[in-house]
Amino acid sequence: MKKESILIIDDSKLDLMAITHILESDYTVYFEDDAKRGIDSAKSLQPDIILLDVVMPNMTGFDVIEILKDTTETEDIPVIFLTSRGEVQDIELGFMLGAADYIAKPFSAPVVKLRVDSLLKSIRQANEIRELSIDDQLTGIYNRDYFADLLLQEWQRSAAHGHPISLLVLDIDNFRLFNNNYGYPAGDEALRVIAGTLKERAYRAADFVGRWGGEEFIMLLSATNLAGAVVVAEDICREIEATIFNVDKDLWVKTTVSIGVHSVTAKEHDDYTLENFIADTDAALYEAKKRGRNRIVAVGG
Repeated sequence: MKKESILIIDDSKLDLMAITHILESDYTVYFEDDAKRGIDSAKSLQPDIILLDVVMPNMTGFDVIEILKDTTETEDIPVIFLTSRGEVQDIELGFMLGAADYIAKPFSAPVVKLRVDSLLKSIRQANEIRELSIDDQLTGIYNRDYFADLLLQEWQRSAAHGHPISLLVLDIDNFRLFNNNYGYPAGDEALRVIAGTLKERAYRAADFVGRWGGEEFIMLLSATNLAGAVVVAEDICREIEATIFNVDKDLWVKTTVSIGVHSVTAKEHDDYTLENFIADTDAALYEAKKRGRNRIVAVGG
């Protein structure tokens, strides 16, 4: 299991050595003794938390946290301030700027460990709650409600900025028969494998996949026209058709999917709604199934 990581930014080499010694047995510890290098390291390393000294030459910890919180790559990384005893105003200002906690100097090893452990435990719990609220529990991809929120956001961006968006809705062919023949555990495994295949194709930050219904999946491709979306859909069809599912000890089987593909630029269609977009993509899917399954039907674009 990968260790959680901590970045320490402190100009005192003695303090860096002391905190590293306290934490390195349980965590991956990185450190910088220069504020600007610390900011760069935070962007590139993406640590789980940052320990940040308040008093440093050239740039204070307050300056650093303001930059971190105003930078997309680092705005969500929790920061614990390192500060000298009695600096109440520093502590208050640190919290106002977004610090999660503080540790007083000189260090007490048990306090350092306790504060870091406590914050990371809170982060883990928050992540677990977040995953439960947005992920489909069987497949690990986004659930319908969360995907619908993402789709609305992307539709609004398309309406504002004029870039095309594409939607794929796909359904496992004859899935009820698959379950009847091989059992529901085999069906669940097929859902997980196909979800993984889709997730691999959503390699850009603005591409999303979700479970739309029982055996129905949905995929959003931002800034992608119809031709590009069809290429992705064809790749998915080929990949799933070539996949062999182990449904029993010595039994390996195959399945296929049908896909409806639709592309639109919301800004160009004032009277065309997101609901129309989804409905037309659904209609393309059912046309693909009507034409014999294991195929793609594309509309729009």
